[in-house]
Amino acid sequence: MEISEVRIKLMNDPHERLLAFCSITFDVSFVIRDLKIIQGAKGAFVAMPSRKLMDRCPKCHTKNHLRASFCNQCGIRLDENRADKDDAGRARLYADIAHPINSECRELIQEEVLKAYQEEKVSAQQDGYICRYDDFGEEDFARLGPYEEDYEEAPVSQSPAAESTHIRKGSQVFRIDSGESGSDRSRPHHTADDQPAPKKVTSNDNEAGGKGDTFGSGIV
Repeated sequence: MEISEVRIKLMNDPHERLLAFCSITFDVSFVIRDLKIIQGAKGAFVAMPSRKLMDRCPKCHTKNHLRASFCNQCGIRLDENRADKDDAGRARLYADIAHPINSECRELIQEEVLKAYQEEKVSAQQDGYICRYDDFGEEDFARLGPYEEDYEEAPVSQSPAAESTHIRKGSQVFRIDSGESGSDRSRPHHTADDQPAPKKVTSNDNEAGGKGDTFGSGIV
């Protein structure tokens, strides 16, 4: 058995332990995807594709991850430390989906994958680099629905005095202006200068039928 091809997908975050995903092809006939290259304490190593281990709730029999504190179905509290431990005392939370069954095969896979990883890092620095890893379009942007594909938000133009947003639909452009200009936005809604001066009212100004109000005029 020979490894005929290794494809690498580099991760962009240098602070993460996950360095890359990879896929390997055996004898140009069989492919295994989603192997991981992880930075360990003693250097990079290859982790096999795996799945989360689960158990059933004793009350409603719903499956839950071994680290779940509560049942996803009935909400009963579960023991967080119920997972089995390995020889090093670590909880067994994952199980390999595909893995080598002897040390010779594991060393062969790790050697070829890490070699391809170093070559991919060099290739990624060159112009026109294209990743060959098959991610089935999971990094692509989704297409809009039939009623949304004509819409496109584009800042065609913006005035410094009043911010506006332009929405394009087909060949037409609609502008939505904000309700306040830039200078008005920093001012309060009402100031003392905006209020009219109070009008002084005298007894003679309060007229009814053209006559002054003489109420109380004869009181000494």
